[in-house]
Amino acid sequence: MHRRTLAGIVTGLTLVAAAGCGTPAADDQSADSGAGKDHGAVEGAQEVAEPQLHLTTIDAGGAVAQLDLLEESSAEVGTIGAPSAVESDGRYLFATTADGVEIVDSGMWTWDHGDHFHYYRGKPTLVGTVEGDGDATVATGPLSTAGVFFEGSGEAILLDNKALADGEVRELFRVEEEPHDGLVAPLGDGALVTVADGGAVTGLRYHDADGNADGDQITCAQASGTITTKVGVLVGCADGAVLATETDGEPSFERVEYPEGTTAPRAMSFDGRKGRPTVAALSGRAGIWLLDTRERTWSHLDAGVPLRQVVAADDEEGHVLALDTTGRVRVFAAEDGEQLAATEPLVDLSEAAAGVDLVVDQERAYLNVPAEGVVHEIDYADKARIARTLETPTAPVFFTETGR
Repeated sequence: MHRRTLAGIVTGLTLVAAAGCGTPAADDQSADSGAGKDHGAVEGAQEVAEPQLHLTTIDAGGAVAQLDLLEESSAEVGTIGAPSAVESDGRYLFATTADGVEIVDSGMWTWDHGDHFHYYRGKPTLVGTVEGDGDATVATGPLSTAGVFFEGSGEAILLDNKALADGEVRELFRVEEEPHDGLVAPLGDGALVTVADGGAVTGLRYHDADGNADGDQITCAQASGTITTKVGVLVGCADGAVLATETDGEPSFERVEYPEGTTAPRAMSFDGRKGRPTVAALSGRAGIWLLDTRERTWSHLDAGVPLRQVVAADDEEGHVLALDTTGRVRVFAAEDGEQLAATEPLVDLSEAAAGVDLVVDQERAYLNVPAEGVVHEIDYADKARIARTLETPTAPVFFTETGR
């Protein structure tokens, strides 16, 4: 294995935008829903032929930088407050700092038009801050709209996607709930917001774009973890999950309960390749839950070793990636849990656990090593081969792949 800033050729994604604009499958929630005919275009951004894949990094002091995986160049973006957590939708980074949630626009994104994609390249910028009290939970949706919940104040906020694209932080709504460990999950023009009683989450309620509560409470005891898939918005519950979808502007909700008789620990958070229906979640120390939101089915795998993170690649081969507690990246088969490959230890989690993250795209996985200031690029379909070790412009305490 060798180290260099950016050498070699990135194995390019060969998805090319189709000439026409077809209709997505009926069960898929296309990111184009309600978006008009601009296909995600924003003034000042250039539409290009392939995904503009970057690694966007934030160091311990808040310095933001980008590493271009296609053009082999890097650039500084600016500085935010020292981050304690970062979430991303593949374009924006939402960093929790002492001031609230500070937003970084990577300037790189992919627009999912159902049966094909459009790719854009713009200028990275620091957008602004969502102010609030206490720890923040951020959830993103298919249109880059984000929901923010501040635990200390119980404030639930839905951000305006169009304003974000124009470089402005604007709130569609800010509603006050009982202070609790909650979430705001964007759905269509509105969002699902957790409801609590005495600090314990009992369910979810849909709020429209003006913040008005619409309909009855949706039962979801101990709601934890949310992710947007190709099918809809998923929220984890004590006994399974709620899958929320939207048709012609009308939200609908389904319960996907765990298999009858299961004793495996529940899923608390979900992770998966963007734009795919299947997601993964840890189940206790060594278990993996997989939820296929298209089929509405759970399956459970036993990794046989203690794990720290799991991600569903949901590709043709059904790869599931895991970072174990020894710092190895392991690759499993979704069908039966067979281990297909494993790396040597890549990160010392006893010394650098904070910020270590595993991100997966169609062909590669990326693992950051904050103590060394590098990100490993892993070809998970080729026996977990280390394709490159990338030195980033800043020591990446937090990072994500943008342009996806």
